[in-house]
Amino acid sequence: MSSSHGEAEVAEMPSVVRPYGDQTGDGMVQVSFTLPMPNSKRAEGAALQLAGRMGIEPAIVVHHKAIGDGFTFFVVYGSVKHLVEPGLVEVVEREFPLLSGKEINTAIKRQLHRKLVVVGACIGTDAHTVGIDAILNIKGFAGEKGLEYHREIKVVNLGAQVLIPDLVERARAERADAVLVSQVVTQRDAHIHNTTAMSAAFREAFPAGKVPLLVVGGPRFEEGSAGALGVDRIFGRGTTPGEVASYLVHALVPQGTAATHSKGA
Repeated sequence: MSSSHGEAEVAEMPSVVRPYGDQTGDGMVQVSFTLPMPNSKRAEGAALQLAGRMGIEPAIVVHHKAIGDGFTFFVVYGSVKHLVEPGLVEVVEREFPLLSGKEINTAIKRQLHRKLVVVGACIGTDAHTVGIDAILNIKGFAGEKGLEYHREIKVVNLGAQVLIPDLVERARAERADAVLVSQVVTQRDAHIHNTTAMSAAFREAFPAGKVPLLVVGGPRFEEGSAGALGVDRIFGRGTTPGEVASYLVHALVPQGTAATHSKGA
């Protein structure tokens, strides 16, 4: 997004907004949650109590269903008094241009004089390969071909449930420029723990300045948390292969104002 476009967006932005349900400004929201209680009137009352403490008042239970022995799923609808100030929302803007397939191949060939090597995997117990496959496999996602489609990119897709030491060793063997990790499982913050452990393992195994570019993706990562997790970039839900390929060129190919990154040894 250009600065002029961003400034225009801010200028047109209302100072405060409220959620919209049946009519503008009514503050209506719908939330869902599970309580560890059998499906009963008492459980329904507990759900309404929780809604009230969340600031949803008045609230009604529009759906409740037992989902196992001693657990009930609820959907609650009601009004909140809270206001949102859009001008105070912090967003992570894309700092690199989106490139065409031809531009990606040309930049790599002219500047690196070799193929850019990418190793990808789902680590830990995560067996959800849909995300990493959408980015790496030639079939791609959202009408865009995956990284395998680019003739100047070598892709090594290790698949699911890859142990971190095995990922580090394969990245070293392939002399990887970048390591792409997908994390979908988020129970008990597994994606956070796996990512920080992976980052620490790479920084221990590689000399300073020789660590491959570390990129993670998944639906529950916070965009601004890359530094805290020890990785170079986070991609969230809806990311396309073209975005990832463009970022790799931006970060790894020394052209124009693109930042360079040392190749793994």
